[in-house]
Amino acid sequence: MARAAVLGRLSWLVAQLADVRDETATARTLVLDAPGWPGHLPGQHVDVRLTAEDGYSTERSYSIASAPDGSRLELTIQRLEDGEVSPYLTQVLSHGDPLELRGPIGGYFAWHPADPAPVVLIGGGSGVVPLMAMARTRIASGNRAPMRLIYSTRSRDTLLYAAELERIAASHTGLTVDVVYSRTAPPGWAGRVGRLDAGRLAGLAGPPGADAACFVCGPTGFVESIADLLIDQGLDSRQVKTERFGPSGGT
Repeated sequence: MARAAVLGRLSWLVAQLADVRDETATARTLVLDAPGWPGHLPGQHVDVRLTAEDGYSTERSYSIASAPDGSRLELTIQRLEDGEVSPYLTQVLSHGDPLELRGPIGGYFAWHPADPAPVVLIGGGSGVVPLMAMARTRIASGNRAPMRLIYSTRSRDTLLYAAELERIAASHTGLTVDVVYSRTAPPGWAGRVGRLDAGRLAGLAGPPGADAACFVCGPTGFVESIADLLIDQGLDSRQVKTERFGPSGGT
């Protein structure tokens, strides 16, 4: 049975695009209906495959952005102008179009909503996507574990899920959202502008707890820097789970 379950997750499914949401000028969320989808844990990802008429095929991996919701899932895609896949997904794929995917993939970088331990989520750029799935799952599941999302982005123009993050910060007890602008802040911003350094991280994340779990996702340099800072501030390396992508991310 276990082997059958694994093989099932590695089989390709044909999903259909049900809806889209533009998150920024270069990022779009795809809402997919995927009959036969086995469900997922927040933090897992899928492989997406595109096949041209001449038979040429290419694959990319994308984190799941949504909480588990039956056969429906969401992917937030950051478009790269020189990319091979992301321009098609964000500019060409239309309502009702099919999309091949397989998953869920990954078990290490996943949060279990039954876990009562405090959680710190730290994302850089589009690395916030799987962390958003964790925050959404906490809300959907009714989990009351303290959760803090620290999201570093270049400017307001690159901020994913802006309106939703504001609603979460205002209405969900025990789920704290902190945005760090690394280059340019919006008008009226009272906080500091700059990279997430040791002092700011300590102030936002608070004293490390012996039972806390920390998930860090983003570009390789960002993830390595934040993981080192967390360990320097007292977290055991086993408490820090990381997911990283290259300088340009998926294309």
